[in-house]
Amino acid sequence: MNKEEKLQITKDKLLQAAARLMEGMDDPMKVTSREIAKEAGVQPAMINYCFGSREDLIYGAFQKIYSDYLKEADVEAILKEDLPPKELLKRMHFVVARCLVTHFNFTKAITGFVLFKRDLGKESFSAPYVMKHYAGRKTEEECRLIAYELSTTMQLMIFRKEDIKRDFGIDLENEEELRKVIDMRVDLLLGE
Repeated sequence: MNKEEKLQITKDKLLQAAARLMEGMDDPMKVTSREIAKEAGVQPAMINYCFGSREDLIYGAFQKIYSDYLKEADVEAILKEDLPPKELLKRMHFVVARCLVTHFNFTKAITGFVLFKRDLGKESFSAPYVMKHYAGRKTEEECRLIAYELSTTMQLMIFRKEDIKRDFGIDLENEEELRKVIDMRVDLLLGE
């Protein structure tokens, strides 16, 4: 086994360990690097070596769960439907929002990373559909900013779902209410 294969095995062990610990904790913010490394059977320094930081590892573990969730939700079928871009965005954001609600421990743990540290230069899944919706009426930069606002607002709302339920009477764990909120946000930001 070569060095790259060993490194990939270590990465996989860390991702699986982080996922198990995050799903099993009442407060995922208390999952430490040492606990993750111990669960994976590796030295704690391997977290930084493989991922750069504990936050990047946890985000990577969420990305794996997110990817599996999208496959299960048959996102490929949604993308193949002949829908106007705005309707497609509503459907896609609803699926993503359900994933964030379903895996709320991860949502709590990654929201700070997503809002403050995630590379904004990386393509968002929404941006191409926002651009398609505006069909040249807005610049690419404006469309990317709208896509960013769509995703970050949704992330923050789900992070504060208990406060939204208490203060606004909207239960984001209820699929019908979640869909209404997503539709409202897309309509508000995309107008027309």
